[in-house]
Amino acid sequence: MRSEWRSSRRGLEGDSHGAELPRVLVITGPTATGKTETAIELALRVGAEIVSADSMQVYRGMDIGTAKPTLEERRGVPHHLIDLLEPDQPFSVADFQHLARRHIRDICSRGRLPIIVGGTALYIRALVDEYYFPRAPADRALRRRLSAIADERGSTELHRMLSDLDPATALRVHPNDRKRLIRAIEVRLVTGTPRSAFPRSLEPEARYLLVGLDMPRGELHRRIDARVDSMIRKGFVREVEGLWAKGYAPTLPPMRSLGYREIGDYLQGLSTLGEAIRLLKRNTKRFSKRQMTWFRADRRINWVQVGNDRPREYVLEDISRLIEGKWSPS
Repeated sequence: MRSEWRSSRRGLEGDSHGAELPRVLVITGPTATGKTETAIELALRVGAEIVSADSMQVYRGMDIGTAKPTLEERRGVPHHLIDLLEPDQPFSVADFQHLARRHIRDICSRGRLPIIVGGTALYIRALVDEYYFPRAPADRALRRRLSAIADERGSTELHRMLSDLDPATALRVHPNDRKRLIRAIEVRLVTGTPRSAFPRSLEPEARYLLVGLDMPRGELHRRIDARVDSMIRKGFVREVEGLWAKGYAPTLPPMRSLGYREIGDYLQGLSTLGEAIRLLKRNTKRFSKRQMTWFRADRRINWVQVGNDRPREYVLEDISRLIEGKWSPS
């Protein structure tokens, strides 16, 4: 690989005056575009470590359905935020942000390049935009009461409550955004401080270069179909059965995620296996469209075309040029 890769790593700890923040590469894009494979190949060439930004790969035992890279596929590249929790343990975007920032600091301290890889857009946005999350402990009983109010009287009632408790935050939250309304009310009642009184963002700790992988829709859909067929051949149904046998109920949020929901419905007799596969392919394509809608709105993402007519070497060269152009001293 050309010398640009090495030059891109200079200054990970800052420039000679100590004024420059550490540099972090983000590789994102819709599902099935080859983000993991590209990141691993890149990491091998430049001396990097990978931090997963996939909301389901944090769970142990959820391997096939999340397309989690095996130890063999990782090829010795250190991966972080994979296999942290059991499927019945909660994991929030605030948890991801906190742990990802810690891993970024650790990786940079070793003189290596952190590469954030994944398609969970909210995770990436929270990290890159340095969202501030009040460290208010979750009050499960309060959340259940607020959810019951929303079920009975609608989310607009929660918005009215928030308007009384924290008018400034109420102006920023849509009346139908139940999840954010509940969290804002919870923060106010648990901490005694309105959400609007907390900082909007954290102090920046890194400079991020965002790279998105994109491919023609038709080819992406064919890849999704092939991936689902491969998941079934690898034993995805047995994986779900095994998780249930360990006591992880099909009603748990991770077990209702994409793929696990469709296979779970089949196992409960709500569909045939063929119907479950068809729905999983359809729903994954719909999910990829939602991902692109989110990502396209972020003008900071530098898009790189991938596909069967573009060997990975070309893709890596494109990323190399982006790194050289964005991170080289002017």
